[in-house]
Amino acid sequence: MNNEQRQPLIFNIHHFALDDGPGIRTTVFLKGCPLSCVWCHNPESMSCNAEIAFYPNQCIQCGDCRSACEQGAIKLDAGRRIKRDKCSACGKCADICPAAALKVIGNHYPGDELIEILLKDRIFYETSEGGVTFSGGEPALHARYLEPIMRELKKNNIHIAIQTSGMFDLTEFRTKLLPCIDLIYFDIKFIDRHEHKKYTGRGNDTILDNFTDLIETPDVEIIPRVPLVPDITATEKNLAGIADFIKKAGCPSYELLPYNSGGISKRDFLGKNAPPALKNIRLNMEEEKECREIFAQCFPDKSAPVIR
Repeated sequence: MNNEQRQPLIFNIHHFALDDGPGIRTTVFLKGCPLSCVWCHNPESMSCNAEIAFYPNQCIQCGDCRSACEQGAIKLDAGRRIKRDKCSACGKCADICPAAALKVIGNHYPGDELIEILLKDRIFYETSEGGVTFSGGEPALHARYLEPIMRELKKNNIHIAIQTSGMFDLTEFRTKLLPCIDLIYFDIKFIDRHEHKKYTGRGNDTILDNFTDLIETPDVEIIPRVPLVPDITATEKNLAGIADFIKKAGCPSYELLPYNSGGISKRDFLGKNAPPALKNIRLNMEEEKECREIFAQCFPDKSAPVIR
């Protein structure tokens, strides 16, 4: 396996992020996730492979993409532009498109190149007490790639956060990544394993075990994040169970995340259908208040932030 094959694909590097940890941050989004949450607002992160997104509102029907495609995967008639079963995501269609209606999702960044990019924002980290956040997808899937990058960032005294689904090999995580991490945003979606498997494709035993084990780690802040997906995760039974679990684990803080419907249009751009269970709605203020009150029963002295 060559170096490029070992490197994960990165689908976005978000500079000046304000919602992914303290201060001004640069957030690196890596492709590949062991879960397949029906509400995922970053569906382009699920696959480890490169994908082609098509934005129909930008298309000028010039036909250059069809001429460039050696796989015969482009069609210009109504409906979906790309025959996904033929597309190799080589990117030739995106390279030639004059209207940027086609885009390759996922690019390789050698470790040294990514470090150089991240260090360019160092002045903003220092002046705002910010840092770098690794997200996805599931960044812990790529521990071998991230380990030397994180170590170099720590040599430069940069705060490191990670956003994780919790579905990872704990031994590898502890050995390769945890020594460099300052903050873990740990998703807890369901307390019931059957519900978790129904809506994410996997059970949650590993996730809950990893959270319980890591919560005792000294000098690492762990903040569980609970997505509030209407009629799916945002039920009284589920939220009460999660709140009780978090409290019994000894975690003093948590965050609630309202459902982001942006994943619906992204799925369409990637030629994927949104699952029937997914609704293009979000909780209203009164419903959010009810969710807060459920957690308040376990954490009466804590006000839960709702991250928008």
